[in-house]
Parts: sequence; structure tokens; C-alpha cells
Amino acid sequence: MRDLEADDLDEWLEAEAEVLATQSLKMVHSILRRSIGHAQRRGKAVRNVAELVEVPDGRAGRPSKSLSLEQGEAVLRAKEGSWIHAYVVLSLLVGVRPEEARPLTWAHIHLAGSGKDKQHVDVWRSVRRHGDTKTRKSRRSLAMPRQAALVMKDHKRRERAACLGAGKEWTDESLVFPTETGELRSALNVRRNFRALLKEAGFENPKEWTPRELRTSFVSLLSDHGIPIEVIARLVGHNGSGTTERVYRKQLRPVISEGAEAMDDIFGDDGDAVNGEAPEAD
Repeated sequence: MRDLEADDLDEWLEAEAEVLATQSLKMVHSILRRSIGHAQRRGKAVRNVAELVEVPDGRAGRPSKSLSLEQGEAVLRAKEGSWIHAYVVLSLLVGVRPEEARPLTWAHIHLAGSGKDKQHVDVWRSVRRHGDTKTRKSRRSLAMPRQAALVMKDHKRRERAACLGAGKEWTDESLVFPTETGELRSALNVRRNFRALLKEAGFENPKEWTPRELRTSFVSLLSDHGIPIEVIARLVGHNGSGTTERVYRKQLRPVISEGAEAMDDIFGDDGDAVNGEAPEAD
């Protein structure tokens, strides 16, 4: 069998460019380059042809979308009283990433705010490798709008009742959005339930949406409301306004409240203030 030539690799990458996005092609090329490098060090390859080729442009990725204000209001009314409703409320009104929301435990949801310590969520974990957020700078604590805090309180009561009713021990280490057996939900499970919620909300093509677009909607709605990009960058954990969609920044304290206050203003809130309520008994 003849050795792989640069022309062969060029031809193969061009063919893959018809079906893969540019970023995926770059990842494939990187894997090939490192693999052939390992083969060279073991005397299995004479030269690394992957270093002699350029990665072609692949297919354009699917552009992300954002909910309009009207769509956001419809989404916040759909499937009330369900876990997916609570998940959507937290994601849309606070801006939590999907991989950050799924592993959340009740120890990270603070619903007994008083004084200057607003009700908030600690975004300190994700389902990424080693359980950390995308970067260390993504770790942050975010105040919850009143609507989100009320929904999460109701959701906690239901989850606790269901847990105790099943004869299981309730602890604050319990997942906020567990499966029926108390385990971590998969991304596929969340996506299916999210699209079912969109269908109930009146969306014509729910399959065109993903849970991640709740976060882009959070950014878009705040921007439309006049919130400075520097503030939005802090809320979503970014390193600065120039990299708001890419690089995350560390913000653990103080609890960032601008987003919560803006979401209360955008969507309104007819409920009683919750900061003054006594904490529920554990």
C-alpha cells in the first residue's frame, strides 16, 4: 500500500468540506496532524503530510436565532408547572448555558434572598470534562428576576414532594432538573422536551430551535432593551464586549443583578416581591 501523499489528503479534505463545517474540518485536520506526528516518532511514517495541506472552508454552520419579545412571552407561559418550564425560565431570564443548567443542584440555587443578597444562582459547574464550566472565567453568580425566583421556588416544592413521596432522601445536592430516576438529563432529552414546549407555545417549526438559543435570546433581549454590551458581557461570563459570544470571564461576587432587574422590566411581574419572604423550611 503506497504512503499517503499531500494531494490525497487535499482531495479528501475537499470532499469532506461538502458535508462538514469549517470548524469540524479544522478539528479533523488537527487530529490527523497529531496522529501522523505520533507515527513519525515511532518510525511508522517518514513525513507528516498533514502539515503540507491547507484546510478548506467547509459548510456554513447553522446560524443561531433569538426569540422575539412576543415569542419569549409565549415560551414563558408554555407548560407551566413542569420541569422544562422551569428550565426555560432559568435559561431565558438568567442566561445560563445548557451544559451549566443540566448539572445544577439545589445547593447552587439560592431562594432565600434578603437585604443586599439577592436570590441568585451560582453557575460554577457544567457537564464538561472534570465538571467545570467552559473556562474558569465562566464561574459567576447571577441574580434571578422575581419571575424566575417564583418559578424555581414552585419547582423546588414539587421536586422535594416527589422525592419524599418516592421514599427517597432529599438533600440540597439533588439535581434541579433530574430524570424520573434522579439522574442527569442528557442534552437530547432536554432538546426533545424543549421542542415539545415550543409546540405548545405555538411555534410552527419547533425542530428549528435548540435550547442554546435561549441564551442567545437572553443576550438579544437585553441588548434590545438598551443594556450596555459591557454589562451583558459580565452577565454571560464573557471576558469583554469584543468577545461576548466566545470568551468567558470570572465573576463570582458580587451577585450580578442588572440582568435580573432588566428581565423584570422586560417581561413584567405581577407576583408579590419574593425577597422579603421567609425562607421555606428544609
